[in-house]
Amino acid sequence: MSTKYLVENLLRPPVEMNSAVVAILFSVILFVAPGVIMLTPSVTYFASFLLFVLAIVRYRQARRIKKYQRGLKKLPYYEMSSKQVPVSTKKLFLGKGFRWRSKHTQRLKDIHRNNPDKYLEPSMSYRFARWLEDTFETNPVIKPITKLTSSKSRMNPLKPLPDVGGSPEIHAVGMWEGEKDIYSKLGERVGHTLVLGTTRVGKTRLAELLITQDIKRGDVTIVFDPKGDAALMRRVYGEAISAGRKCYIFHLGYPDISARYNPVGEFSRITEVAGRIADQLPSEGNSAAFKMFGWRFVNIIAQALVRLGERPDYHKISRHILSIDNLFIRYAKHVFNERKIKDWATATQVIQDNLDEKTLPFALKGRDFEGIAIMKYLETSEVYDSVLDGLMGAFRYDKTYFDKIVSSLAPLLEQLTSGRTAELLAPEYSDVNDNRPIFDWKSVIQQKAVVYVGLDCLSDSVVGGAIGASMFADLTSVAGHLYKNGLDHGLADGLKATEMPKISLHADEFNELVGDQFIPMLNKAGGAGFQVTAYTQTISDIVAGIGDVAKAGQIEGNFNTTIMMRVLNKETAQFFTDKLPEVEINSLTAITSASDSSDTSSDTQFDSRNEDRITEKDVKLVSEDVMMALPKGQAFAMLEGGQLYKLRLPMPNEAQDRKDKILPDNLAAIADDMERGYLPITSEDWYSSNDFGWFNAGELNRG
Repeated sequence: MSTKYLVENLLRPPVEMNSAVVAILFSVILFVAPGVIMLTPSVTYFASFLLFVLAIVRYRQARRIKKYQRGLKKLPYYEMSSKQVPVSTKKLFLGKGFRWRSKHTQRLKDIHRNNPDKYLEPSMSYRFARWLEDTFETNPVIKPITKLTSSKSRMNPLKPLPDVGGSPEIHAVGMWEGEKDIYSKLGERVGHTLVLGTTRVGKTRLAELLITQDIKRGDVTIVFDPKGDAALMRRVYGEAISAGRKCYIFHLGYPDISARYNPVGEFSRITEVAGRIADQLPSEGNSAAFKMFGWRFVNIIAQALVRLGERPDYHKISRHILSIDNLFIRYAKHVFNERKIKDWATATQVIQDNLDEKTLPFALKGRDFEGIAIMKYLETSEVYDSVLDGLMGAFRYDKTYFDKIVSSLAPLLEQLTSGRTAELLAPEYSDVNDNRPIFDWKSVIQQKAVVYVGLDCLSDSVVGGAIGASMFADLTSVAGHLYKNGLDHGLADGLKATEMPKISLHADEFNELVGDQFIPMLNKAGGAGFQVTAYTQTISDIVAGIGDVAKAGQIEGNFNTTIMMRVLNKETAQFFTDKLPEVEINSLTAITSASDSSDTSSDTQFDSRNEDRITEKDVKLVSEDVMMALPKGQAFAMLEGGQLYKLRLPMPNEAQDRKDKILPDNLAAIADDMERGYLPITSEDWYSSNDFGWFNAGELNRG
């Protein structure tokens, strides 16, 4: 109807109602008194029927106008239980919405141009009900009335609007044509997705929606949660158990129920161990030299441990960084025995017997005598091993000087190996009494398992960030291995994998995790089936997290899909709007003029003129102020090469989900403690409550 005219006017009185009333009136008259127009009854009844049809058509047109105008204040309620979330092997469900075009930009401009209060302000009765509730909150006489007006029952015409803030008219401008389910092609996922939105606007709700589909679809699903969101942990575990998938819960804040993981225990090249640890050190200015020294010593220690048949972990590396003597002695003996050198024990014993602490060089004072004897023996022998030479070089250093050059490395390792965190990051593989599972990324992918990683960054951001970055580096290494060798490398013929699974990686609070190791994952891991969805608040967070504008630009450029929720940072809004084209919108100006005639011989006393003038101007398809006024749970999404969609997320059906899924007692207690301890209910919980549960009964980490 509106597309027939150059200027669309949906903010007008529903004049179609007038013709509908007249048509139904004459239809009734003709039906009751067919002789009024002095025609045959058959013709009269047919005319009555046509008028009745006309009345219905015009009534529906008027009703559509009224519905559109009412919808500018309040959108229809949209909810969905976990079971109702659509799952497809070809597309990803994002919510309800519509393709945003220039006509929606036009409608939004029209609303704010033509007395917006008339269409956006709640009715007087609604405002009176809210005033009554606020003014007489504790009045025992009025309280029964306010209890009725504040009821959220559908029978209450004055029920409060959802506490989502923002401007509902942004989405309402698309309700004229109606919403539909919005999907993104799964083939676009390997191009990676960036979700931007300020605190408490529904990023986690969107994450739950996407994670649910990934788990049900059968993708390997890995969720990084730096802050520790109880609802997210519940959702991940519950969906995994419901789908019959093995689930690992790794949480630094709750070691008793956490699975264990060695961030440096799996690698394709031994140098990766040093890289994962040294990457956490500062690299600006003079710190760069200390970082390289730290990398060198960690690399030497890691090589020595591997050749001794031991798996590197944070605890062993920390112990040998602080005191290299024991590792040097053990590795030297290993080399002597491996090369079948027979006289080394006798020769070193003779040297050791002749050592005197008083005559030792200052750098060797306090060193183990056996180590000094081995060093002197190696100086006079032809035995050479690159790792042994590196260990001997570290052994020669004055301990005070050595401590200085690894001064930035030791505190980091101490943080990673203090308290019960060490149990999780340096698991004892031979302890049969510890039932907590141990996982590595390759086995997770082979099992097509689900992993939730709670890094507890609110309690200790340094440790949480370091472990998260190490996990990303480990995943990048695994991606490279899969790309070169495939998933079934090293498996028996009967265990060969049929196809490479998709690995869906969700990184909440992305700024806490981003580092140099993330760039190759985004650049190259798509070929190994990795599809990353990153959630953060502003573009500046990525710059702050990586510490380099150019590298941040590299990361931003690798996200082919962008979903923008409400932001409060204009720079972040511009990051999205600058990718959008400019469109033409119309502006209708009413012009009225009158002029007197001074010609006394003319019968014309004055002239008047009325005209409507249409002007056009170019504006952005979506402006920054629109991005900053989105209600909670709504977003703009740029999909499939620049196609812009307006989305709103479904609210969960809490009652149905409580019936379907119950969280196991051990995890329920943990989730409740997470909510009480550092995740109190805030305005983001416009869709949930403290006792909301998503999960099926089952034992933790059952497979």
